[in-house]
Amino acid sequence: MRKYVIRKSNIPAAIAFIVVAAAAHYIDTRNKLYFEQSQRALAFEQMSSVRAKLEANIYSNFQLVRGLIPVIATEPNMDQTRFAQLADGLLKEGRQLRGIAAAPGLVISLMHPIKGNESAIGLDYRKNEKQREAALYAEHTGTAVLAGPVELVQGGQGLIARFPVFAPNDTSGKKFWGLVSAVIDIEKLYEASGLRDPKLSIDIALVGVDGNGSSGEHFFGPSEILAANPVASDVTLPSGSWMIAAIPKQGWRVEPDNVLELRMAIFVAGMLIVVPIWITGRLVDERQRHIRVLSHREKQVAGISQRLGLALDSSKIGIWEWDIETNTFHLDDRMSEMFNLHPESKQVPLGFWMEAVHKDDRQRFEAELSNAAASRGRVNSNCRILIAGEIARHLRVMGAVYSEPDQKLRMIGVAWDVSTDVALNENLRQAKAIAEARQAELEAARSRIEYNALHDPLTKMPNRWYLDNILEKIAASGTESSEWIALLHIDLDRFKQINDTLGHPAGDAMLIHAAKVIEAKLRQGDFAARTGGDEFVIVRVSENEPEHISAFATTIIEEMRRPVFYERHECRFGASIGIAIEPVKRFNPQRLLMNADIALYRAKSLGRHRFEMFTEALHSEIVRTKRIADEILSGLEKNEFIPFFQPQFNARTLEVVGLEALVRWDHPVLGILPPSYFLTVAEDLNVVDAIDHSILKQVLAQLKEWDRSGMRIAKTSVNVSSKRIHDESLILQLQALDIPSNRISFELVESTYLDENDDVVVRNIERIKELGIDIEIDDFGTGYASIVSLLKIKPRRLKIDRQLVSPIVSSPVQKRLVRSIIDIGHSLNIEIVAEGVETMQHAELLGTFGCHVLQGHAFAPAMSAEAVERLYVDHGRPEVRSMLTTGRI
Repeated sequence: MRKYVIRKSNIPAAIAFIVVAAAAHYIDTRNKLYFEQSQRALAFEQMSSVRAKLEANIYSNFQLVRGLIPVIATEPNMDQTRFAQLADGLLKEGRQLRGIAAAPGLVISLMHPIKGNESAIGLDYRKNEKQREAALYAEHTGTAVLAGPVELVQGGQGLIARFPVFAPNDTSGKKFWGLVSAVIDIEKLYEASGLRDPKLSIDIALVGVDGNGSSGEHFFGPSEILAANPVASDVTLPSGSWMIAAIPKQGWRVEPDNVLELRMAIFVAGMLIVVPIWITGRLVDERQRHIRVLSHREKQVAGISQRLGLALDSSKIGIWEWDIETNTFHLDDRMSEMFNLHPESKQVPLGFWMEAVHKDDRQRFEAELSNAAASRGRVNSNCRILIAGEIARHLRVMGAVYSEPDQKLRMIGVAWDVSTDVALNENLRQAKAIAEARQAELEAARSRIEYNALHDPLTKMPNRWYLDNILEKIAASGTESSEWIALLHIDLDRFKQINDTLGHPAGDAMLIHAAKVIEAKLRQGDFAARTGGDEFVIVRVSENEPEHISAFATTIIEEMRRPVFYERHECRFGASIGIAIEPVKRFNPQRLLMNADIALYRAKSLGRHRFEMFTEALHSEIVRTKRIADEILSGLEKNEFIPFFQPQFNARTLEVVGLEALVRWDHPVLGILPPSYFLTVAEDLNVVDAIDHSILKQVLAQLKEWDRSGMRIAKTSVNVSSKRIHDESLILQLQALDIPSNRISFELVESTYLDENDDVVVRNIERIKELGIDIEIDDFGTGYASIVSLLKIKPRRLKIDRQLVSPIVSSPVQKRLVRSIIDIGHSLNIEIVAEGVETMQHAELLGTFGCHVLQGHAFAPAMSAEAVERLYVDHGRPEVRSMLTTGRI
């Protein structure tokens, strides 16, 4: 058996081969990785654009229909004509809306357009298996639901946005009326969002029927996409989400376009590295063997020379010799071939070689040869050879000076063609440049995505996410800090009016202007963000407690109030600012944001166009107001608001001629509370109408009970708010009640009818009178009502406010004023009632003035129904009449 021995001289070649192979594998792997990343980045960028359009179209249609809900809530008995008028306006604006249906009691009875949707009319959501769950969910939760895609009863597929509608209730204030459903044409949505765009280079799939996200059913695009390692993202919906996934239309390509050229270049470069090393090793072996053989066998020199020649020939290395004294070059066959000479041209002058060298290399190469000859050293250089005026080869030239006894000075050397190496290096350089360019593109795409995620697309300001990140960083880095942080929450005033009157482009222009104003006022280190809608936030950190923050806020408010021109329209809006300040080391982002919100709420409640600083007292007040608001809502549900009655007496006979019903809160803990405790908060909650309605119902029930017991009250006055008298549905509510004729009066404050030109108010007052309800003017003299207004309203009674009655005992001016009001009432045939009669002296004076009815603590305070019954029973007794006369009851 033949025994193989590993040569030591082959070890460097083996190592070089392993290194080259590892480098080739690494370059090939990185090339594939960069190619794959570029594919996924391009696919994700196109998919993100489609996703953004899809979200925008869904939200646009969703918000359009949402605006219909308050109208239906205020017009629960709306007919088909009215519904079609409202829905038609929405369908013109929502290009993907196919139809809008209303389902009172969860049964569709209103539809627009009817044509094409006839089959949906009469659909009972409770009996439809496919739509029942979403409909009941919207009813029970009170939130809008986006379902689908679903098969429509009227044919085709669509998304269904369902909005619960709650109409006013006689007792609790709100009751479930039914659903409003809007059908979004799924194919139009796909088309508008670019899903059907033939220019897309990707295939897209959507998953998440009924907003169930990635766990939902697949409903768009080939299902094979989901198993092909797609790029994916969430499509945020008004309720839930979808998952969008995409792959290139041709699928993911595994191999880059340049893989063959790159591998070939790597192979050639590897061979150029390994082969010379291997050859060099072999040459070393040969040399050593030749030395050993030479010492023993001189006869083998010719054989060794022959083998050396063969080795040189196989390596394509040319040998040259320079006779320095004669400037003559002697070339071997390989060198002659390199210079494109005839094989027999073995000797050429130095000038021939220099003329063949490229002019840019010539001076350097000639200097290196001359220096080596002068110093009797070595030359190691590169040069380019020209043949027929063009660069033909790149040569690597090496040589050394030597001399033998009695011989001329010579330089002998070798040269080999390294043109392939140069080309390979150039290819590698280009490949590296391409890879770096692709990496730069990926980095730029990543930067764009990150920028868009952290900035508002309209104003280019940081968004709420960016703000949260900044606040979290400040909180995390400031545990030992002595700095202070101030947060200004800015809300634009009158922005909605501009948006509603001039359109959204005008609103966008105002937001951009506001952003520029804010950014222009920032100092070094400040941070500003648009947090949504017309709200902005400024964060300022300083070494000490921020100074001049009030002046800073005032400057912003003043700048915001300057007029802005949009398409020849002068737009004016303002800003309200809430400010919260904390030490950074005790800083909590959520608390600071909440405190600034509280201060902003106070600024807007005090009239807007101002700023307010957050304080602990303000926080306590807000907490108290919130508690009272919650208790008011609970009190309405539990019927804790009850009527108290203050008797009204005939000014001449002192007989009880009527009652005024005054609201009181029978608080479960604090007991009976007057209106001053809760009325302001109730107005903010917009529940004063509900309280008035509840009091009216309780008064009517109490009157029936008194009638059954034989205690007949001639007249009872009930307060009615200004907002309620403006309500178009008031008459329908009153018609639903059993109101006895000419025994109920509605007290209206002056502000309700002050020179009123509102047709709704005039019409409501006339209809109220037709129902047998009297009209009284309350607190007369405290406003600015005109005699013309009294003539137009024609009230049954006029109540003089207590502020005018109280001073008549001591003030002649006030006495004349009250007498004049009573005279006006007489002239207009209006009965006069005086409030705030505190003493019998007041009663006597008012009686002499001709006042008809007296009301006040001189006779009786506001009291419960039981106390009224006792007063009624006792009123006929002589001792009680005497007490009334003397003011001791």
